[in-house]
Amino acid sequence: MPALDEERHIAAALASLADDDPRIREILVLDGGSRDRTRAIVAELARHDPRIRLLDNPGRLQAAAVNRAAALADPAATVLVRADCHAVYPPGFAAAAAARLRAVGAESLVVPLLTAGTAPLQRAIAAAQNSRLGNGGAAHRRPGPGGFVEHGHHAAFDRAFFLRVGGYDERFSHNEDAELDLRLAQAGGRIWLEPALAVTYFPRDRLGALARQYFNYGAGRVRTLRKHRHRPRPRQIAPVLILAGCAAALAAAPWLPAALALPAAYLLLCGGWGGVAALRRRDPALLAMGPAAVTMHLSWGAGFLRGLARRAG
Repeated sequence: MPALDEERHIAAALASLADDDPRIREILVLDGGSRDRTRAIVAELARHDPRIRLLDNPGRLQAAAVNRAAALADPAATVLVRADCHAVYPPGFAAAAAARLRAVGAESLVVPLLTAGTAPLQRAIAAAQNSRLGNGGAAHRRPGPGGFVEHGHHAAFDRAFFLRVGGYDERFSHNEDAELDLRLAQAGGRIWLEPALAVTYFPRDRLGALARQYFNYGAGRVRTLRKHRHRPRPRQIAPVLILAGCAAALAAAPWLPAALALPAAYLLLCGGWGGVAALRRRDPALLAMGPAAVTMHLSWGAGFLRGLARRAG
């Protein structure tokens, strides 16, 4: 479990993982230099559960944390389960993930990531991320059947295979999961999506933080595409087209006012989506789904374009 300033979430995340199954040899928390109470909380929990170990992560990034865990874990451990501080896991998750990985003969097991919120804006952000408007129909962001896939939310790895392909690329601060999935496939590995082990994830609870996150996602996607010489999929290029179209329309508006119909239609679509969701679920907070989706789309598109510009420069 990579951690950095996670005092609000880490106790609940660890509690959901730390069951009494003897197959869980240890729970490694790799801290990237927390300045809050994260380390103290983990140390206190470790006093009551000796399987919990607090390790330093000098690389600070999640990629470096998981790689360090794979290298330093108990030599007898054959499966590496990746966990996140912002998530709550179903009972028996770690052992079930490891067992399912072996049962289907995969080298990596991924799970659906279903977002949830507590405060009103966080609920709206979660609803946006769970919807096709926010996730573009990604298989691991919605309920559905299991099977072999190309990408998903990482849950478990065959440890030996993970180490053989070099683990995560620690040059990636974002999108390291998708980049690894490409290398796993190139090395002959298979990735299984297991819907029975869906994870509840708590997203950012402010639009500014959400914008920074999605900007980094977009920039990270460019880096992955470049490294592997792949073309983006339609759902990945859509935010770039939305951003470019809205910017062009605003620029042309002084001479061609009708151009404003494009951004107006886009905002109406996002706002209407949130309005329908608010009515269906009887939750007025979901009216903010529209602003959340706009923030996600435009930030992702801006990050993608920034990634392209950096290479060009």
